[in-house]
Amino acid sequence: MGSYPTSPPPEILPPQAGYRPPPQPRPRRRWASAPATYLLVGINCAVFLLMVARGASPWNPTVDQLMRWGADNAGSVLVDGQWWRIISAMFVHVGIIHLATNMWCLWNLGLLAEPLMGSYGLLAVYILTGAAGNLLSTCYNWFRPLHDASGAPFFPAGAGASGAVFGIAGALIVLLGSKRLPIPQYELKRLRKSVIYFAVINLVIGLSVNFGKNLTGVEIDNSAHIGGCLCGLLFAAPMVPRIGSPRSEFQLRMRLAVAAIVILLVLFGFYVAHIPPPPGLIPAPPGRTI
Repeated sequence: MGSYPTSPPPEILPPQAGYRPPPQPRPRRRWASAPATYLLVGINCAVFLLMVARGASPWNPTVDQLMRWGADNAGSVLVDGQWWRIISAMFVHVGIIHLATNMWCLWNLGLLAEPLMGSYGLLAVYILTGAAGNLLSTCYNWFRPLHDASGAPFFPAGAGASGAVFGIAGALIVLLGSKRLPIPQYELKRLRKSVIYFAVINLVIGLSVNFGKNLTGVEIDNSAHIGGCLCGLLFAAPMVPRIGSPRSEFQLRMRLAVAAIVILLVLFGFYVAHIPPPPGLIPAPPGRTI
């Protein structure tokens, strides 16, 4: 004969006096779960809308218009001392197509990266890797300027968030390899492969476009892409993902990563600032890169 319970199961016990059930958490809106991603996309879009409102072409802005809004240029940075362009250029875009493609990539990668590195971490990796890409681009163009029909050298204007986007991809490649993430390994491998494919395919596309730039009239700033991706890999190397790691350890390692990259960028910028200019320099920027 089976035994019978002498009291009701716990789930149907009457509530005690004064008992209140715990409040159910409200579902978070998507923007609230990734505020840094939406903030960065919003800033980039706002800058573009301001450019258009002030007379810049939404499809094909001129070099003067790009420079007026903060595009990068080796002559402006190293001759005129306008170092702020290293930061501002990552928020300026060469037309609505350029903006749309970069923001699509930033939105997708940001939503994946922000839970792993936190909002402040995503903001830091965007700014630092974007600056690294623009610094490498400045250095490359300083060593290898373009030449006009007469053979005189000049420096192109560069703009766009793609260096920072490649930086986020580089950081993801490292963080998605962590064993601490409470995600099935097959899913992590799939995500990591997707990010690697994104970086490789876009770099190959950039090299291919530049190979045929005489036909397309467009040049992609691959040095900014490479610099951003390498900086993202370095940034994430000392980090652990926020998910699955103790809060104190994550914050300590993120501060270490930020400090290390800032020091490296300062040293690299000091080196670039002391490179002698090419002979016959023309400081005007008639070309552009994206």
